[in-house]
Amino acid sequence: MSDQRAPEIELLRAAYAAFNARDIDAALALMTPDVVWPRAFKGGFVRGPEEVRAYWTEQWSEIDPHVEPQTFYLEEGGRILVDVHQVVRDLAGAVLADEHVGHRFTLEHGLIHAMEVCSLTRH
Repeated sequence: MSDQRAPEIELLRAAYAAFNARDIDAALALMTPDVVWPRAFKGGFVRGPEEVRAYWTEQWSEIDPHVEPQTFYLEEGGRILVDVHQVVRDLAGAVLADEHVGHRFTLEHGLIHAMEVCSLTRH
């Protein structure tokens, strides 16, 4: 990472920390008003902070995900691919998934504009 990208990386680290702490307001403050977010465990996308809030609230009532960013990769067009260690538990604490997934972020004006779940093609 070059120094000029550090603010974007810190922004994403803060977003992951807020998500893991279930601090929806702190996470939404890091997103654009027209943010596009994947409904990763339901399919499709939600748009805008209130739809993200509703999706996360629903998600956390059914499963307990924890996402830890491992590595950040700069891509074309200013996008950032994040290698994420994801552990998903049911509400009783049993592990449903323990895997590495890719999250690709698009930033606008220093905020998260879009995220998509993608494969990690690292060799």
